[in-house]
Amino acid sequence: MPAPTPSPHLPAAQQAVPSAAAPTLTGLSPSSGPASGGTVVTLTGTGFTGATAVRFGGNAAGFTVVSSTRITATAPPGSGTVSVTVRTPAGTSNGLPYTYTAPPVVTSVDPSQGPTFGGNTVTITGTGLSGATGVLFGGVPALDFTVLSPTRVSAVVPPGPPGAVQVRVVTHGGTSAPGVFYFYVVAPFLTGLTPDLAPTTGGNTVTITGTGLALTSAVRFGTTPVAFTVLSDSQVSAVAPAGSGTVEVTLTTPGGTSNSVFYAYLSAPAIEALAPAEGPEVGGNTVLITGSLLASTTDVFVGLAPAVFTVLSDTQVVAVMPAGTGTAPVTVTTAGGTSNSLLYTYVPPPG
Repeated sequence: MPAPTPSPHLPAAQQAVPSAAAPTLTGLSPSSGPASGGTVVTLTGTGFTGATAVRFGGNAAGFTVVSSTRITATAPPGSGTVSVTVRTPAGTSNGLPYTYTAPPVVTSVDPSQGPTFGGNTVTITGTGLSGATGVLFGGVPALDFTVLSPTRVSAVVPPGPPGAVQVRVVTHGGTSAPGVFYFYVVAPFLTGLTPDLAPTTGGNTVTITGTGLALTSAVRFGTTPVAFTVLSDSQVSAVAPAGSGTVEVTLTTPGGTSNSVFYAYLSAPAIEALAPAEGPEVGGNTVLITGSLLASTTDVFVGLAPAVFTVLSDTQVVAVMPAGTGTAPVTVTTAGGTSNSLLYTYVPPPG
């Protein structure tokens, strides 16, 4: 149909003018936000020039007309899903849904402790986590995070100072309330072992000393995990496994793995000769014991009787014979074990 032709008999002010079209709304970004309001929402569509109102359901929103196709509005407080509309002098637009979401709830973090240098992965559980946009550890963003389900998020812990921090999850519904803690733990530090050498057969108990040992979860001799008992924050006892040579001993806690201290495995000593191999029953004479691996000698026995001794070298020990009768085995004991035995003969006095 052709457009109406103005009548030449009417004043210009009374001529018919086509009316402007009502606005149309085609998009909201974002389309959800917290029940407390405050989210800045971008409305897209047509015919926004001269807009007089933007409403979220029954509530008016503050807004700015950016162009005829774009408005920014601040969502007022609300609940549930409401219809967003734009009003101009030409009419009211169609409505698009905007959903008010409750803030997430965090109930636990596992593990709840880790090293100050961060980098470990934890699992956060709670409700309303599916739309997570951020994870905070004491206000510091996680290095990375993945939404696993509406109730679980995995996060890579950032570095942090020793102590406890709040773990919070951020969604379009807001930030979870405080109340769940993650503890940054300093890595353990080892200062010594007692003893720090023992037989290759293992089985002996070693006391490990240091700091930050109370939360020990593993003790290793080289790559071998061993049984252990936490005695205090500064002491752990462990049972040495069989081994050889020198190995690094380390200890692990939630704070990380300690520095290394060294543990040496020693073979049992061997003795080859006694000079002299006999002496008076009253004892008191000096005998030179020769052999190998004698440097760490801790005992010399003649039968069941201990002898006073002096270590001369790794191959020689001098012992003062105790009193005795008959023939008795002589042995040398070191941190590596007890040697083979050689016979010493007690000579009775003449007559």
